[in-house]
Amino acid sequence: MLFNKILVAFDGSNLSKKALEKAVYLVKEQASANHIPELEIIHAFHYPTVIGDSYAVDAKKAFLEGAQETLKKAKELVPEDIKAKYVLQNGDPSHTVLQYAENHQFDLIVMGSRGLGAIRELFLGSVSHNIVQQSKIPVLVIK
Repeated sequence: MLFNKILVAFDGSNLSKKALEKAVYLVKEQASANHIPELEIIHAFHYPTVIGDSYAVDAKKAFLEGAQETLKKAKELVPEDIKAKYVLQNGDPSHTVLQYAENHQFDLIVMGSRGLGAIRELFLGSVSHNIVQQSKIPVLVIK
């Protein structure tokens, strides 16, 4: 199956790095003279809303800087001969990735099976599980 547009959900975890490596492999395998799949890497992050806190601006800045650093790590993993677009989105990761993938008509979402630690995942729910359950687009989950 040929893919025209591949979206990688990247959070900086080891499994998201493996997912990005797999997506790069798919792009290279499918590249030909008349077909080069588009590759986009999205990092969806969600910073909590704090009302009335004088530290809110600093916290927002810290979250944004951390998110930018995560995307920088993704850029380091993509070979120079592969054209990729990097997207930073604030919002619930599951919802944000799904919305972005559908709005931009991706053929495939590639992601790691886990990104959060086990305790945090217990409380927050699994982003990969939510995406697999709700996506209308094929999802490749890397373990």
